[in-house]
Amino acid sequence: MTLTTTKATAVETAPAARPARRPRGRSGWTPWLYLLPALVVLGGLLVYPIYQLGLISFLEYTQAQVSGGEPTSFQGFGNYTALFSDPQFWQVLLATVLFAAACVVATLAVGCALAVLLTRVRAVPRLALMLAALAAWATPAVTGSTVWVFLFDPDFGPVNRLLGLGDFSWTYGRYSAFALVLFEVVWCSFPFVMVTVYAGVKAIPSEVLEAAALDGASQWRIWRSVMAPMLRPILVVVTIQSIIWDFKLFTQIYVMTGGGGIAGQNLVLNVYAYQKAFASSQYSLGSAIGVVMLLILLAVTLVHLRLLRRQGEEL
Repeated sequence: MTLTTTKATAVETAPAARPARRPRGRSGWTPWLYLLPALVVLGGLLVYPIYQLGLISFLEYTQAQVSGGEPTSFQGFGNYTALFSDPQFWQVLLATVLFAAACVVATLAVGCALAVLLTRVRAVPRLALMLAALAAWATPAVTGSTVWVFLFDPDFGPVNRLLGLGDFSWTYGRYSAFALVLFEVVWCSFPFVMVTVYAGVKAIPSEVLEAAALDGASQWRIWRSVMAPMLRPILVVVTIQSIIWDFKLFTQIYVMTGGGGIAGQNLVLNVYAYQKAFASSQYSLGSAIGVVMLLILLAVTLVHLRLLRRQGEEL
């Protein structure tokens, strides 16, 4: 009795076990040392150009300053005031947002549908679809845009002949030109979504999908209630990536609409900035448009990630 009580008292009064010490030679700076080369490269390729972009947006920087004919002067927020007071800027911004949203939704819909299709077909059709998608993904934007313009050409293109549209010009009307560019953007963008979502679908346990099918759930219900929630982190990544790609679209619009369409009816922010900076030699206004685009994309990304954290998801 006394021996048991003594042992219990010794256990209660024993000091708490000390936490394991961090091995010598390692510190909190070790991971940063491994990342240092990549951070240096990113600093040179991203930080310095962004700094120059922001600096020029606060200056009076036209062809006269570039050639050295006039000194550069500080304008403060004068370039942004002139930009925000221009009605064309707001029209182009609205067109960019709506067009980018349509491209993102269409790309995600096509990519996710084909990703699910890949899990349903046999090996040979799956391989053929993967190769065709990767070929579209690997095609340069200029080459793909030129091919699509030829396919929909009113005189020589085969699409109008197959559809019986005669000499209908897709690039003449505003909405038809945007639709043509949207088709090309989806064609060259869906492979990224398809491959990424397909990898996520293959990681879902087959027992979960089989149980949902045995309960009588349709394919759409399985996707909406089972697969989509489990793929949410992947869908967030591809959504943000698609928003960034489609919002800063340039090559397809510039090539397929001849620099923004008739009277600028198909302008988006990136092409608008190019015209201001290089066609009009207003480099400061072009830089201001670039800064606005950067802030919009940064805000969209931060809001999306914040909503994701509130839902308890991890990327």
